[in-house]
Amino acid sequence: MDVSLRPVHDSDLPVFYRQLNDPDALRMAAFTPEDPADRDAFDAHWARIRTSPGVVVRTVLGDGDVVGHASVYGEPGEREVTYWIDRAHWGKGVATAALSGLLAEVTERPLYARAAADNAGSLRVLRRCGFEVRARATGYAPARGAEIEEFVLVLEG
Repeated sequence: MDVSLRPVHDSDLPVFYRQLNDPDALRMAAFTPEDPADRDAFDAHWARIRTSPGVVVRTVLGDGDVVGHASVYGEPGEREVTYWIDRAHWGKGVATAALSGLLAEVTERPLYARAAADNAGSLRVLRRCGFEVRARATGYAPARGAEIEEFVLVLEG
């Protein structure tokens, strides 16, 4: 599959909304909006991040189709990566290719990432892209309705 990144288009948002409301993907991601089905909150979130000068957000394309998104956000020195790939494309190298592309575009370091401790797929992607686990934390995971363990990872210069 040919994986590429491009700026987010308005037409991508319905696809992102559908992906966000996949129950299996929500559970795996864990740290999600309180109510992923709240379309007004979803639209407000995307309007905010698309106009924020400190956010780099890209649509992930697989063979030309929208398969997810990836971004870097946060204050300098504390910037964090995040990504979401449609479940139909898990385990195919799409997330690794997308994150690698984003990291080539955003060259500042360090960068941070967080993942649920039991999200083996995401942890594998992050490690393949050079992130190393630096800490364990506990946080409330809305998609699971509970406090869960998460790993904090860092990509150094």
